[in-house]
Amino acid sequence: MAQRSGNADLPLHGGRVPRWLGDRMTRLGALIGEAIVHHYGRDEFLRRLAHPFWFQSFGAVMGMDWHSSGITTSVIGALKRGLTPRAGELGIHVCGGRGQHSRKTPGELLAIGDRIGFDGGTLAEASRLVAKVDSAAVQDGFDLYLHGFIVTDDAKWVVVQQGMNGDRRQARRYHWLSEGLESFVDSPHAAIEGREQGAIINLADRRAAASRAGQLDLLTSLGPDRLIREVATIESMGAARTAEAQPMLPHLVMPSHHDVRESDVNLRRLHGNLAAAAERGPQDFEDLLLVPGVGARTIKALAMVAEVVHGAPCRFSDPARFSLAHGGKDRHPFPVPLKVYDETINVMKSAVRKGRLGRDEELAALKRLDDQSRRLERYATGPDLKEIVAGEFRDSARFGGRSVFGWEVSLGAEEGHRTIADPGSGDSRSNRRNGTD
Repeated sequence: MAQRSGNADLPLHGGRVPRWLGDRMTRLGALIGEAIVHHYGRDEFLRRLAHPFWFQSFGAVMGMDWHSSGITTSVIGALKRGLTPRAGELGIHVCGGRGQHSRKTPGELLAIGDRIGFDGGTLAEASRLVAKVDSAAVQDGFDLYLHGFIVTDDAKWVVVQQGMNGDRRQARRYHWLSEGLESFVDSPHAAIEGREQGAIINLADRRAAASRAGQLDLLTSLGPDRLIREVATIESMGAARTAEAQPMLPHLVMPSHHDVRESDVNLRRLHGNLAAAAERGPQDFEDLLLVPGVGARTIKALAMVAEVVHGAPCRFSDPARFSLAHGGKDRHPFPVPLKVYDETINVMKSAVRKGRLGRDEELAALKRLDDQSRRLERYATGPDLKEIVAGEFRDSARFGGRSVFGWEVSLGAEEGHRTIADPGSGDSRSNRRNGTD
């Protein structure tokens, strides 16, 4: 039986993903997905998408705001754009999306079912029921605005949908997985992410079975008028019934601060990533290291990408760590190093392409990189997070650093400021070195 597996705070962020980042997210997201399918199969890829910690880390390694609700929209969009051309080979189809795209999900499922041969009508009904449960049966103060439905050729699926609470500037993400699902109204969630909002009405919890049956019984036996009188009597007596305690679940707290702090990162794991890149890089990526000024830094990013492909669920308790692979579009923890990002895509593209042909040497090298990270993290040491981030800012212009504010060029004349200019827009502005937006 699929069950709720965790919750988290997701600050609600507006804005759009710039095309220069969105296009790269599309390519890298699809390559990571294909690498997971190659190593572990389609079912495992669905399980990853249903895991809220992994999902947040997946978005962070692709350069999105590491802590925000925007990861959900951008990841679903990137997968839909990137995996659709490969659907015939991978047998994975991404439907739905944000706003009006979410309402097209049933029609997309019917069309795919007709083409592939599964019962699209049943899946379309599942899509509607999932949305109805999280909008009506679970009344937690969040209004749904995004619904992503990922289905395989053998009709297994995962749903990722998100609601917002505009007053609180917060979002909640819900994960569903068809594996083991027996009922849409009896504890069906694989995961629910979001800050506790006080008392929540969750009629989809298995512990609410008696409540669901009781409500129907009361309405039929008492009628609405008498039911209102009974409720008034109970309230006047001050009677209250305590609900069964919610079992403890993993709680991923995504803070409101934009900057990445040491408290957000497991430094032991980060030092393991960096040490593995330094040790395995020269052995396994010799040709790549010949690229001046890019190769060695790219291996560091690949160490985190490799963990997203191969890491166990317990490895993703600190999604902020994965933002250190390719930075963030808002300059947190540092601007996106486009030269590094493109080199990462090239390495992954080459590895996946050769893997399709049965030549797994490059995919195996990435696996060794991840294995080495785990071994070294037990005793590896390194600089603190501030020093790592400061180094990334120093090298940002050399690595093609870019953010929503423009290109990173050089330190400005005024101490403590960095000049940012986007030649494509003519925009130029000055911001504090640690970044603002």
